[in-house]
Amino acid sequence: MSDCAFADITRAEGSVGQALMASPRSPTAHFAKGQVLRAQRRHAEAISEYQTVIALNRNHVNALAAISSCKLHTGSIEQVIPVLEQAIRLSPRDPYIAAWYDRIGLVHLLQSRIDTAILWLEKARHADPELSFAHAHLASAYALKGQSERAATELAEARRLSGDHRFSSIARLEAVTDFGVPVVRALHEATYLAGLRKAGMPEE
Repeated sequence: MSDCAFADITRAEGSVGQALMASPRSPTAHFAKGQVLRAQRRHAEAISEYQTVIALNRNHVNALAAISSCKLHTGSIEQVIPVLEQAIRLSPRDPYIAAWYDRIGLVHLLQSRIDTAILWLEKARHADPELSFAHAHLASAYALKGQSERAATELAEARRLSGDHRFSSIARLEAVTDFGVPVVRALHEATYLAGLRKAGMPEE
């Protein structure tokens, strides 16, 4: 989300190193290190940092949510939902809960459990109607269900809410999205991207 992301992340890496030297048992510093690693797409290493956060503060729901994201990117897809369910139990009114609902819905979508995916994605949309990617996931799910009108409506809303035009085409979405390891990338292609194509998203 920056015009000079590489420089910003490099500066953040240096700063978090200094923070950890000053406070090696700080959950905040370890969480920041995890965030830097995740920004560098070093998801497996980030998991280790987030697990350190949980060891220091077992109720750190943001670390749990971050672990779920990293598990998805590294291919441990079956572990994503249990981690998010734990976060939801700890913080059932969390300001980020819509994103957690959405990720649960996405996992169901990737595993072709379309009806269950729609239930969770609708929960995400209800919790935060401004969440552009929840609308995009819903567009895909509804298209895969053959509900083309609802799919088109959700895709239009995703485009309206997105600030970077990522939902203008498949090529644009692929250019700005880290889908994770090849096996997860293949699941996105077979479900999420296939649904978006059915919903009317062009290739270019």
